[in-house]
Amino acid sequence: MTDRRRAATPRSSPVERRILDAAVRLFAERGFDGTSVQEIVMAAAVTKGALYHYFDSKDDLLYEIYHTLIARQLADLDRVVAAGRPPRETIRAILTELIQSTAEHIDEAKVFSRESHRLDEDYMHVLRADRRRYHVTFRRIVAAAQKEGVFSNAASADTVTIVALGMVNQMPSWFRADGAKSAAELADEVTAFVLAALDPR
Repeated sequence: MTDRRRAATPRSSPVERRILDAAVRLFAERGFDGTSVQEIVMAAAVTKGALYHYFDSKDDLLYEIYHTLIARQLADLDRVVAAGRPPRETIRAILTELIQSTAEHIDEAKVFSRESHRLDEDYMHVLRADRRRYHVTFRRIVAAAQKEGVFSNAASADTVTIVALGMVNQMPSWFRADGAKSAAELADEVTAFVLAALDPR
């Protein structure tokens, strides 16, 4: 059985990607319960044996949909932080990357937001650790900038983190690729709003 405590490493083989892409599409269209393993196999043009070679179950597929997305977003976060830019530029870059990544993979985010409660405790433990690392890093940057007087401390770093990242977490419920605003426009508006609220004036 797959080690559920392994480090976040996105699936990369062509067969795994085909299976995951089919699962994302079907889960988004029909829901987790409304999709059978046989339907995923047919949509991915693989055998059941191939699916079970890579994934333990439908639950494993659901977890990997999230795991692939959060691994990508954590890599983006690490890259932005490693650049060592000033706090305002760092927060702008983090939120921009996160919004655009969520928009580009909105079906994955949508499936996870609707179905994550189906994951067992082992998977939820890894999920919470991934999300916690993202939140802790963001909060640390805000708190350090508040301490230096670069950001206003009118709202705590915890509140800023909840508001800023919470908005992105809600994107699956309302964002549309063909909507009135593109992901880039949305990122510009959100980052401007957050940074204006953090202005120490």
